Amino acid sequence: MARKTSLREFQHAVALRIRDAASRKTVLSRLGFQVGQDNWLVDLSDVSEVIPVPKIIAVPMTFPWYRGIANIRGKLYSIADFAAFQGQAPIGPGMERRVILVAEKLIEGSGFVVNRMMGLHNPAQFTPEVVEAGLARPWIKGAYRDAEGKRWYELDLSGLTRNAHFLEIGIVTAVAAA
Repeated sequence: MARKTSLREFQHAVALRIRDAASRKTVLSRLGFQVGQDNWLVDLSDVSEVIPVPKIIAVPMTFPWYRGIANIRGKLYSIADFAAFQGQAPIGPGMERRVILVAEKLIEGSGFVVNRMMGLHNPAQFTPEVVEAGLARPWIKGAYRDAEGKRWYELDLSGLTRNAHFLEIGIVTAVAAA
């Protein structure tokens, strides 16, 4: 037989659960993904959505790392290949590829292709490392090692979306005067 509880007991139990939930830290605050052979982490608050790679229309006279534009639910998004942008081989076809859409608080209508998603991660479970001088870029916030010894880089999406090279997708060509 079910135990009857008074409204006061129920309200007290709900208040305790709300207080406990509010006092807990959000530990799974980084989204992991892979680009080429590199593992990356990004703050969840900087990501709007992760979607399968949509149909992307190429745009002429743009850098090879710029994939083009995609219509996502009636809105145009600019899509970059994050591996090619960093000078690596472009991300090829594959079932695990995804597009990470950047939160609009950083830049409107932008996303980038990654090889695959690696789930949510707790930054407290990583050991911080120094980013080597040759790898330092404005969009790398930090470097870490996980318990298995794998290296992870933390992506600073704010730094990436303010980077002049990332924002300038067009190839400038000189037109000879006739």
